[in-house]
Amino acid sequence: MATLGSGNHFIEVCIDEAGFVWLMLHSGSRGIGNAIGSYFTDRARKQIKNRERQLVDKNLAWFDSGQTDFTDYLTAANWAQQYARVNRMEMMKLTLRAIAPFLPEFTLQQEAINCHHNYVSTERHFGETLYITRKGAISAQQGELGIIPGSMGAKSFIVSGLGNAQSFCSCSHGAGRKMSRSAARQQFTRNDLIAQTQGVECR
Repeated sequence: MATLGSGNHFIEVCIDEAGFVWLMLHSGSRGIGNAIGSYFTDRARKQIKNRERQLVDKNLAWFDSGQTDFTDYLTAANWAQQYARVNRMEMMKLTLRAIAPFLPEFTLQQEAINCHHNYVSTERHFGETLYITRKGAISAQQGELGIIPGSMGAKSFIVSGLGNAQSFCSCSHGAGRKMSRSAARQQFTRNDLIAQTQGVECR
């Protein structure tokens, strides 16, 4: 609990057009959600194979509603999502406490924006109750505030949802990437990274 993690997780200080300072924190369930997803995806693949049903893609195996594994997956995924939320809340409290001695007295203006980006939820769309999985995407209901982090050294964005029904009221979570992390490590050196992020404080 209260650890940021590695990969693309970060804490960032941003200043918006009106001069307000935002503290942005990107972290999740600290690998637990990934482990849960991998475990249940493997179980689903095996079950589909045993039923001799064809998969369009090996990563698109599924459970049928009502199966014990279906219920267990939702329970575990919801637990991981709640853990991720509490983890972010705790880190935000610790971060605010850590920076307060170095800043003039400040007031928190509004409630924090807290949005998941790899998760499942039950929602109403097109007159039906559906299980919506957003991978690398966030909810963007009409007027709902969300966060789209930029790539390292680029601007991040606070956005307001448009409620686009065709996308199940979703939008992208981040900048995306042109290549895998492994490919980037092979192509770029530490000096390349320093040159690309010149003028940006990043560690």
